[in-house]
Amino acid sequence: MTEAALPICVAALYKFHPITDCAQARGRLASLCCAQGIKGTLLLAPEGINGTIAGSDAAIAAVLDHVRELVGEANLEVKFSRAQAQPFHRMKVRIKREIVTMGQPDIDPLQDVGSYVAPDKWNALISDPGTILIDTRNDYEVAVGTFAGAINPKTTTFREFPAWFRAERDRLLRNGTQPKIAMFCTGGIRCEKATAFVKAEGVEDVYHLQGGILKYLELVPQAQSLWEGECFVFDQRVTVAHGLAPGSYALCHACRRPVNDADRQSDLYEDGVSCPACYTERSDEQRAGYRERHRQECMAAARGEPHLGAPPARHRESDD
Repeated sequence: MTEAALPICVAALYKFHPITDCAQARGRLASLCCAQGIKGTLLLAPEGINGTIAGSDAAIAAVLDHVRELVGEANLEVKFSRAQAQPFHRMKVRIKREIVTMGQPDIDPLQDVGSYVAPDKWNALISDPGTILIDTRNDYEVAVGTFAGAINPKTTTFREFPAWFRAERDRLLRNGTQPKIAMFCTGGIRCEKATAFVKAEGVEDVYHLQGGILKYLELVPQAQSLWEGECFVFDQRVTVAHGLAPGSYALCHACRRPVNDADRQSDLYEDGVSCPACYTERSDEQRAGYRERHRQECMAAARGEPHLGAPPARHRESDD
């Protein structure tokens, strides 16, 4: 994990903070990232900023200084990791209605959220028999790894979480009792917004993992960890393990889902074209298009050139 072996610095960040002029903020951020050779995605909305960017250490530091000025937060929490090569194909700065899409306009994480729990306190909370532990990520992420004993809502997008909670509310709250509810996600943004929603639903004893799974895997020694498996990340690294070391999964470039060794041995897997999870979701015509795209990518790679038509990675913590 040294800078020499893994020269690219990857910074995952978010902050709920009012941004009154998103267009102006977008222009300045886009210009700075371009000047610094940064790649990745940043989302801006009136409620704040969210994104993952990658580049040299000096370039990342320059962009983060600007973000701190934008949100007025000198102690902006950022999850750092490293990569052997640039994990993004391009730089995007986009304006959205929400920095993570829940589709609940009355929910305001700036006003009321659950209690933050530091990674070194997390094990004690989720080991308490009175705590209900909920994974707020999507089903394909949970399949790669999660905390022992966590409930999987089996959502395909974060938009589905409110409906799932309302449908399961009576069962979760044990006929009117008020247990502790602890939630977590990759970097902290989804579980923070989920706690705001659950509190608005009348549940007060709500907690979320500060810094998300990434901060937990960075700080908690593997011998003490309650995490099982790897953590899906929204870039070309696909997954990371304890200590934020590179994981073992690859990515299906048709559906953007993670694939393991068993998936790659399947007759339904074709590199750049399909995997067992998406084969029945795509037509022969679509697979033919993916196959041609993959051929062009391989040709560009052989020439040592980037292929601009390469499929973008899912944005970290976003369902857009």
